[in-house]
Amino acid sequence: MNDPDLSALAMAAFDQMVAATPEFRARPGQREMAQRIASSLHSVTLGDQDKPQSAVTVIQAGTGVGKSAAYLSTTVALALARKTRVVVSTATVALQEQLMTKDLPALAAVLDTPFVYALAKGRGRYVCKLKLERLVGHVGEDATELFDGDDEASATSQTSATQPTRGAVWQDPLERRVALYDTLASALAAGKWDGDRDNLAEQPEARDWSTVAAERHTCTARHCPRFSSCSYYQARMQLAQAQVIVANHDLVLASLGMKALPDLNNCLVVFDEGHHLPAVALDQFSSAMDLTGLRWLDKLPKILIDVADNMGFVQVQDVTTLAQQLKTALLEAGRLALELVRGLSAGYDTVYRFRDGIVPEAMLEPFKLIHGHASALSDALEALGAELKARAKEDTAQAANCSVQYARLGQMAPKLNSVVATSAQWLCSDEPPLAKWLKSDTSSGLVSISAHACPIVPGDLLRRHLWQQVRGAVVTSASLTTCGSFDFFLGETGLAGLPQVSTLAVESPFDYRSQGQLIVADTAADPKQVDLYTTQMVAALLLDLREVAHGALVLFTSRVQMQAAVSALDASLLELVLVQGQMARGRLLGIHQARVESGRASVIFGLQSFGEGLDLPGLLCETVFIAKLPFSPPSDPVEEARAEWLKRAGRDPFSELVVPATGIKLLQWTGRAIRSETDQARVICYDKRLLSMAYGRRMLQGLPPYAVSRRVHGALSAL
Repeated sequence: MNDPDLSALAMAAFDQMVAATPEFRARPGQREMAQRIASSLHSVTLGDQDKPQSAVTVIQAGTGVGKSAAYLSTTVALALARKTRVVVSTATVALQEQLMTKDLPALAAVLDTPFVYALAKGRGRYVCKLKLERLVGHVGEDATELFDGDDEASATSQTSATQPTRGAVWQDPLERRVALYDTLASALAAGKWDGDRDNLAEQPEARDWSTVAAERHTCTARHCPRFSSCSYYQARMQLAQAQVIVANHDLVLASLGMKALPDLNNCLVVFDEGHHLPAVALDQFSSAMDLTGLRWLDKLPKILIDVADNMGFVQVQDVTTLAQQLKTALLEAGRLALELVRGLSAGYDTVYRFRDGIVPEAMLEPFKLIHGHASALSDALEALGAELKARAKEDTAQAANCSVQYARLGQMAPKLNSVVATSAQWLCSDEPPLAKWLKSDTSSGLVSISAHACPIVPGDLLRRHLWQQVRGAVVTSASLTTCGSFDFFLGETGLAGLPQVSTLAVESPFDYRSQGQLIVADTAADPKQVDLYTTQMVAALLLDLREVAHGALVLFTSRVQMQAAVSALDASLLELVLVQGQMARGRLLGIHQARVESGRASVIFGLQSFGEGLDLPGLLCETVFIAKLPFSPPSDPVEEARAEWLKRAGRDPFSELVVPATGIKLLQWTGRAIRSETDQARVICYDKRLLSMAYGRRMLQGLPPYAVSRRVHGALSAL
């Protein structure tokens, strides 16, 4: 469908929305963004087409542009006119809440055509009624079987049994969990709860919830006797009625080809907070398996045999022998892994990465056996599961029993799938190589060893799995350019060189030069002299903190660095400072706001997660202090593997990857300062490399146009 009138229709919707906005200020950048979306997406072809026309418009919208109003009004109007839908994907819960409670209701109130919007969540956010009923009705062996029986769970239960619960009441962990499930079942039956975990007044522990959570592997869908009242599928039905679906990047990528969301070739898509896409892609396509917690393998053949006997199904495979062979191979891999880790350091909490993704042949041998045995067991499990589904479909009288048996199989599937996927990736010798590493951990009191694998080029993954499906998309964020260019982001997301891609940088309406100031404070020590630099930086920071009149934010690059600053605070400064991690984020921000509004000074100490998405307008944040340029720690195995690969190809990973990635973080961190047209704020960075090094000046080019000064021995000089 190629109708230029659709573009005008989308802009008319945008005009309706801004006209209805209280105290609206004209923002040329917002209109420019809306116009680009309308002109780019109005002519894309949706559905099955021989030669479809696609468009992906990448828009950096500076703070204060009002990007959600620009993309919602235009994409929703286009979708309604074309009788299709919009999927809006975010990276944070905060933005989802803003869209659902503020932006979408505002748009629905002004558009002439009514529309329905809904929030999409992963299946695991909902309770499985069949699992819950089974636990409530059969506490004994059934409950024990469904409660994770691996080593980690056992260790956790033992720990829980020796700890007092709230109110200093000692309670057996099994009794506690049974009481929880009784409460949940009663609330469901009374209609006081809808089965959505997020709607519980008090969130259950992750392990307790996972036992009753809905899962793809344990679900027979419409063949389940509880399908008509299933919380997850009722939510899916609401999604089916919605023209606008709010989701997150993890769910969108995990749902590709799964029908949980609309087909991406038949709807419009918005990726807000799009700078997170590369990291989410790597996470989605990584794998890991435990080499030490193997008690689940003792349970697996018993469950397979019991389910097969229950259904009168003849197993082709000798699952008992296969499980024993798999356990033997995993134990051998764990033994070899432990030797490698022990040779690396004196302790056991460490990471051992294989250079260039090359695993020694001695280590690969058990992985070949692992993959073969695990694949055979997986085939047996899938064959039994397929038989259960078929019988549930053919004979409704057997449906309930089939669903229960299928759930028993399903609890084993994720662990088995992880072993199959991880061993396959370890045996892979593709180019570029995968990052492969071992991780040892003693937090449970025992040494646990796990094997990990991950692709190292997110752009390849996104191009192959996402962009080949998408027809019309907006990718937006306040931080998509770095060092003044989109090149890094386009490469990381697999959009570089694609003919359907266009870019636009929309400037913030804020006057950064008059509203803000960026001060680079020199320290005598080079930041590479970590201990000396930290000592000098903290001394300068403490002097500056004494000048804080209202609200301020200090961003650190490591917990060790932050703790050094906390330890140096005297009594008077301790009264001002709130430290990330000392309390829940919401409570910390509430205390900060109350202090500032009462006329007192308040300072927040935070790490990376406080450098993005934190909105502290006006007096709440008059100064942002940056302890050091936010380079990623050099120990990340995926980043190490990628840098190694680039060096082998004669490329410079520092210039090509590290500097641009740090530039994006710095843009986010400095973005905490000016949040409205009336804000007046400073950014003080203690890392002189921002001015003294060529790469620092590259990063500076990508920052808002603050008035820049250098501070040496307390004296300021404008640049």
